[in-house]
Amino acid sequence: MREQSVVVGVDGSPGAQAALQFALDEAERRGVPLRVVSAVALPEFWGTTYPTYVMPPPPDEIVSGVRSETQRYVDKVVAACGEPVRQLPVTVEARAGHPGEVLVDAARNAELLIVGHRGRGSVRSVLLGSVGLHCVLHAECPVTIVPPRADEVTV
Repeated sequence: MREQSVVVGVDGSPGAQAALQFALDEAERRGVPLRVVSAVALPEFWGTTYPTYVMPPPPDEIVSGVRSETQRYVDKVVAACGEPVRQLPVTVEARAGHPGEVLVDAARNAELLIVGHRGRGSVRSVLLGSVGLHCVLHAECPVTIVPPRADEVTV
């Protein structure tokens, strides 16, 4: 059974900003909550000693920090939107794991999954990134890949 929500993946990139704006508009148009998800790819070398003997913060602390930064980012974007969007229920979460897998899992019962497309210029931007491709191939709901806005495309 599908839940009434739209899920968007956000990583702070220009493509993610375009995806977030699109997702806010789409969730408002549908009259459903928006779930913003950031994937946190943790280092695979936990428990080993660095040459400087400095250990990275614990995984939970890293995920919590990403969630806090994502919340600030989303709040800033939402504040710049019109009143209907500012009234939209928006939740923010961060999950550890490969971004494609995290987003597919988060959108398991959603109406729609939205991800940004990396702007890499006119020729290379024809190709989907690995996260977008993973989502298109594995998500159980429709997926929208949002290109970056024209003023954000790098050539």
